[in-house]
Order: sequence, then C-alpha cells, then structure tokens
Amino acid sequence: MDEISFTPRELDVMSILWRSGSGTVSEVREGLGEDLAYTSVLSALQTLEEKKFVRHEAEGRAYRYFPTVEPETAGRSAMARIREAVFQGSAELMFAQFVSDRKLNRDELERMRRLLAERLEDES
Repeated sequence: MDEISFTPRELDVMSILWRSGSGTVSEVREGLGEDLAYTSVLSALQTLEEKKFVRHEAEGRAYRYFPTVEPETAGRSAMARIREAVFQGSAELMFAQFVSDRKLNRDELERMRRLLAERLEDES
C-alpha cells in the first residue's frame, strides 16, 4: 500500500474514523456535519473498503467501519505527492513554505526546531 490517495469526501470520512477510532454510517454522517444522504456516506465507506483503507464488522443490523491505514502513513503519501507536484520534488522549498506560515506560534516553531535537531543528530 505505497500510494494512498483520497478524494476530498473520502478524506473527510477518514478524518472522522481516525478521530473516533470507528463509526457506523450514521455516526460518520453525523460527524460530517453536512446534510448528506445516508447512501452517499455508505458509498464513500464502501469505496474506502474496496481500496482497503477501511474494514467493517457487523454490529447488530449495521456495520461498524474501522480505518486500516494510520493517518501518519496517509500523511507521508500525501506529502510526497505535494512535494513532487507543487515543489518540483524539493523538500527544502516545501519546508520553507510550511515554516513561513504566520499562523504557526512560537511553541510550534520550537518543537519543529527540536525535531530538526534530532533528525540532524541521526544523520551524524
């Protein structure tokens, strides 16, 4: 499962499953906060299951869906696609764009600095 790619709707559904750990169609529908048809949410979950990103277990008359891919794994795949498509493969350009975000507070920037220092130590 090298390439992990979600449509915007699939990503919304996965986000709910990652936060809650699992969900029925009704629970996911409620979590989306939009007026979507039950069948639309069911279709998204079935597609995600076909892609092997979720699995289900019977729970009474309903199914409970569980994510089978971790958000960190999906994030690595998404970041790699963005790096290639937007930043011509340059992690440096991508990082520069990320840290230039004025919404990052000092604490976040300090944690990022520590992560960079640790990563540089690993390379030594």
